[in-house]
Amino acid sequence: MPVSQNRRSFLRGGRPSASEWRPPWTTASITDVCTRCDRCVEACPENILFRGDGGFPQIRFTGEGCTLCGECAKACPEPVFDLTREAFPWRAVIRDHCLAKANIHCSTCRDACETSAIRFPPKLGHVAVPEVTLEDCTGCGACVAVCPEDAIGLEAPQTESPSYA
Repeated sequence: MPVSQNRRSFLRGGRPSASEWRPPWTTASITDVCTRCDRCVEACPENILFRGDGGFPQIRFTGEGCTLCGECAKACPEPVFDLTREAFPWRAVIRDHCLAKANIHCSTCRDACETSAIRFPPKLGHVAVPEVTLEDCTGCGACVAVCPEDAIGLEAPQTESPSYA
């Protein structure tokens, strides 16, 4: 029986569910087709997938990021994963409590980013501050896992509203 996300949200007092942190190449409809067999969790070589809310697989960027290896999708017997879609709907966002923004040298996020989406353009007289190139960011979470200040978040990019002039 499918899990009602509206009911779950109501029972949580309207707070968002952690199910938004789902495995790559999945959508919110994961609760409609996932049988909670844990095969994807067991197949993840980075150990970032875990049995989460309602027994559904969720992702936690603690020691590693997602390498987008596809092992989770290969292990799943159900049509949960769609490798033709974008892996993650979110991108890295640097928060204000970043060490570099406090003029303290730190570049662990850049070093962890395989796609070089995080760059540190030089600033005269100041420590270089990270900038994220959204087009290059895969949302893999490698930067989140290594940040010593937990200053990197993952957010869905805001789309510009059409102007009605």
